[in-house]
Amino acid sequence: MIQSNAFNYINVLNKAADASWTRNQLLSNNLSNVSTPNYKRRDIEFQTYLARQLQGEGSLDKKVSKIDLNSLEPTVYTDYSTLSYRLDGNNVDVDTESANLAQNQIRFNAIMDSMTSEFNRIKLAITSK
Repeated sequence: MIQSNAFNYINVLNKAADASWTRNQLLSNNLSNVSTPNYKRRDIEFQTYLARQLQGEGSLDKKVSKIDLNSLEPTVYTDYSTLSYRLDGNNVDVDTESANLAQNQIRFNAIMDSMTSEFNRIKLAITSK
């Protein structure tokens, strides 16, 4: 975590990238265990935590600067819902997990593009006279 107000967005994007990376691992693990009897899919909760921290009045800059990065941690959970696609108790659906994995990859790439843009803006501000 970078300690400067100039890096507020980058710090938040870094947290989002970590959460997205963790989710990618969980979704891949779910797909790997599609044939494991009684396996329950695992996923992550992060977006609602971030959205909750961004609620309130004021500009986005002000909201981002007030985010408590230490409390903005993803939560991994196991889906124990009774919905199961098969008789062996496994609740992993290949199509759903594949779609979630593709969506997550797009999100991760967007986060990386945003981080690159933020660093380019900082670099431009430092090097321009």
